[in-house]
Amino acid sequence: MKAAEHDKNSIYEHRIWILAEDPACRDRAEALAGRLGLPFAADRAEAEAEGGELFLTADPQGLALCDRSGLSVRGDFTRMLPRLRQANLQNEFLVKASRLKGLEGIPAAVDATAGLGEDSLILAAAGFQVDLYEHNPIIAELLADALERASTLPELAETVARMRLHIGSSVEGLAQMDQAPDLVLLDPMFPARQKSGLIKKKLQLLQKLEIPCPEEALLLQAAIDSHPRKILIKRPLKGPFLAGVKPHYSLKGKAIRYDCLVFARP
Repeated sequence: MKAAEHDKNSIYEHRIWILAEDPACRDRAEALAGRLGLPFAADRAEAEAEGGELFLTADPQGLALCDRSGLSVRGDFTRMLPRLRQANLQNEFLVKASRLKGLEGIPAAVDATAGLGEDSLILAAAGFQVDLYEHNPIIAELLADALERASTLPELAETVARMRLHIGSSVEGLAQMDQAPDLVLLDPMFPARQKSGLIKKKLQLLQKLEIPCPEEALLLQAAIDSHPRKILIKRPLKGPFLAGVKPHYSLKGKAIRYDCLVFARP
């Protein structure tokens, strides 16, 4: 089964409906339902009566993924603005881990497991041109919506202009790049990484769409084959190495670590 087929089957497995509870958002929601091949309802009660378990809702604030309990998640870069202030940005663990020597021009990064794009936003704020890959179409829609909204805000527009979203397989994308990236970031979903109860619940909501990476070795090899200067692998502090591959070195934080593979360019 191809990755795209697996994703689509997973979506139908969880009975996702597209909702437009605000009439002003109906056209957008109907277009989204057509693009994703998912059922549309203007009323949540109707979707629940038909067995809906997850709901991608269009409202005046954008898109949100919700479940029957009322838990929801939305791509929102505005809440990260304090972290993007220059004094704070330089202290970000990801920024410290991504530093490279001898760079010329604008460094290029690939976030091969983009999710809702928060790590990519930090890299872009630090000066990287970032290609984001997200293979799950629902999560990709949430991310695209967050990027679109952020692009209209003066405080975020310059940063998100350095972020380019690709909906599809990063394994295929890495193999087709015209130039080798300077940095590849890998953050395969890992259920036990977070401690906060709320974060766990939101992570569980996304995990109904996207299970932990089943092909770790394939993903890591694709990153290596793209010939970057560095690969950063985000892991739980006490988690195993990705695909069992020992890194050249690791940087440890309070809750996570970055396993680093570094390569010399010819």
